[in-house]
Amino acid sequence: QVQLVESGGGLVQPGGSLRLSCAASGRSFSGYTMGWFRQAPGKEREFVASITGIDYILYYADSAKGRFSISRDNAKNTVALQMNGLKPEDTAVYYCAASSLRYPGNYSPSYGYWGQGTQVTVSS
Repeated sequence: QVQLVESGGGLVQPGGSLRLSCAASGRSFSGYTMGWFRQAPGKEREFVASITGIDYILYYADSAKGRFSISRDNAKNTVALQMNGLKPEDTAVYYCAASSLRYPGNYSPSYGYWGQGTQVTVSS
C-alpha cells in the first residue's frame, strides 16, 4: 500500500517555472515506478512523465520533452516534477501515481496508487 501526497502547485505566468513534489508513504518505495499525469477541465487524464524505481529510466510525453524533468529520491520517498517554460495549455490538475510494474508506460490503469492532485494554472 502506498499513499501519495502532492504539493507545489499554484498560479504562474507563461514562461515561468514550478516544481511539483510528491511524498510517498508505505513500504518499498524504490520498488515502484512513479509517474505524473495531468487532467485539464473537460479533457481526459494524460500522461506527463515517469521514472522507474531502481535504474531511474525516464519516459516523457512529447508535450513534456525539453521542458519538464522528473526525478526521485528513494532515501526520502519523494518524486518531483520540475516544469519550465510553462504554457497556458499546461494548466491542469497534476497527479502523482505509483505502479508496481517496472514499465507501466503512459497507460494510467497500470498505476494502482494515486495522489489527490495539485492545481497548476498558467496565466498572465
